Amino acid sequence: MSVEDLALFQAVEVLQTFERMLQKLKIQKQQVTNINSWLRPELEVGFQLPRKATTEHKGLSMLSRTPWLKLVVDNVTQAMFVDNIYSSKGHTSELWRIWRANKLHSRQIANHRCFIAYGHSYALVTHNYYDNEIPLVRLLSPCTMAVEYGDTGSFDHRPAAALYEYSNGGRIYWSLFFPGVRYDIGENPNPGTITRDETGFSSEYAILNYEELDVDYVPVVRFANQEDLDGNVIGEVEPFIPTAQRINKTTYDRLLAQHFNSWKVKTVTGLDLPVLKDQDGDPTDQPDEIATDHLKIKLAQEDMLVSDDPETKFGVLDATALEPFVESFKSDIEALAAVSQTPAHALTGQMSNLTPEALAAARGPLMQKVSERKANASASYDTLLQIIADHAGLAELADDPMLRVTWQDTEIRSMSQAVDALGKAAQMLGVPKRALWPLIPNIERSTIEEWERLADEELESDPMNALFQRQTARNEDEVTGG
Repeated sequence: MSVEDLALFQAVEVLQTFERMLQKLKIQKQQVTNINSWLRPELEVGFQLPRKATTEHKGLSMLSRTPWLKLVVDNVTQAMFVDNIYSSKGHTSELWRIWRANKLHSRQIANHRCFIAYGHSYALVTHNYYDNEIPLVRLLSPCTMAVEYGDTGSFDHRPAAALYEYSNGGRIYWSLFFPGVRYDIGENPNPGTITRDETGFSSEYAILNYEELDVDYVPVVRFANQEDLDGNVIGEVEPFIPTAQRINKTTYDRLLAQHFNSWKVKTVTGLDLPVLKDQDGDPTDQPDEIATDHLKIKLAQEDMLVSDDPETKFGVLDATALEPFVESFKSDIEALAAVSQTPAHALTGQMSNLTPEALAAARGPLMQKVSERKANASASYDTLLQIIADHAGLAELADDPMLRVTWQDTEIRSMSQAVDALGKAAQMLGVPKRALWPLIPNIERSTIEEWERLADEELESDPMNALFQRQTARNEDEVTGG
């Protein structure tokens, strides 16, 4: 449909909404840049150096940078992995095929890392012009997608408007989505002129095209790390930046002490320092700095100090103790572990003498946080699956309130532990054995399907089972009179 068919007031309203959301997108980009500086230690040191800092000081400050907050993000991300899709009728192969076709089995990791680090990420579903049965699913960061919600808030996970930024041919374009329609927007080809001059509205941008969508809503879903009732989101990096700053500063202070004051310093008092001489060769009251520097050079650590002046006294300045810096460093690490619900051993690498019970207790707060993040992401994935089903023409699945994803069990425990517990559940509680297969840690859905196929083949080849099947068929014939 051509742009000329748009009513003037409608075009103005679209451009006003676009410019408002474009400002929001710019703010999101700045927030992402600030957070990235803490995920990549080469970008941010976390404290200011004195104006007179030497090259050595600057070098030590670079050595003090460590991506602590990246560890916080990684510990949550590595415990989240969607491994299956279920509806009210069980596993749904149609949506799983679309999921695999869009590489979501691997791209979901980047999506989780994005919304956990930045606080939010987005999924955009569009029509696939090459395959009508496989809708395209784009996973987007806050740098390329901004959304607005209506008065009902974000509880339905479908925004009232969404702005998607993309590049084509070296130029930046935007797609602005409203319920049932998409507007393509670019820079005004005639800068300085008034767009829609009949309305008196001026804009640097122009509507290039618009298209009606296959659905009557905005096909965008937001994933949130933490979301309050007002729709505000926050990630796993921004709240802990001050703690990471303290850790880097403590590390820098230790490096300073280690570099400049970690050895004993020999001292001497009562030593006559060289002085300058006048034109007649007589000594003056002014010290000879060059000769003094040469004298300092002679006082190396391996040299023995002697003097023929009885007033000369020798001494030693003790090295600066590094233990207080190390203890402060450990204290800061423990503070970061506590406030971020990250196991301390995941940050320090120290796991000596940890019993299975102690390890489970140490990971308890992290698993509680992961469970909360999974609950948030599950709601978004459920909405995303409904949108995908709607685009793929799977009306029954799109309307299924039980459509959902399941998460792989990533709890760290030994295989023998898990099998022993599941075996007891089967024997003592009567739980069907096949129903327990998905609960085995780190087993993918494809592996379980292969197990089921092999089990069915083994059952069919069992002679006792064949005899039972023949007897059952004979009994049925007798009952029916066949």
